[in-house]
Amino acid sequence: MYTVTKRIEVSGAHFLNLPYDSKCKNLHGHNWIIFVTCRRDRLNEYGMVVDFTQIKAIVDRLDHTNINEVLGDINPTAENIARWLCEEIPYCVRVEVHESEGNVAAYESQ
Repeated sequence: MYTVTKRIEVSGAHFLNLPYDSKCKNLHGHNWIIFVTCRRDRLNEYGMVVDFTQIKAIVDRLDHTNINEVLGDINPTAENIARWLCEEIPYCVRVEVHESEGNVAAYESQ
């Protein structure tokens, strides 16, 4: 089993759709640190699980954007961002989204 992990920093803005009063309902920004882990039984013809640049290109779709617009109807919580990325990235098995110091959300595929 082969595993690769890529760490990427992303700056973006979002607001959360919440049924209670919260400052997070207002547009605000974060400097997220995202860890993407991909796993595969066999390497591709180039000797890789997945090219790191392919992982970065997908995560970069969130960089310097309004993440609400990128995710569409998905409420852009750190948890939902982690799941969205995991579903977009080939062979992804885990994504950690560090929204701020001490606040980490993770999603693992089955």
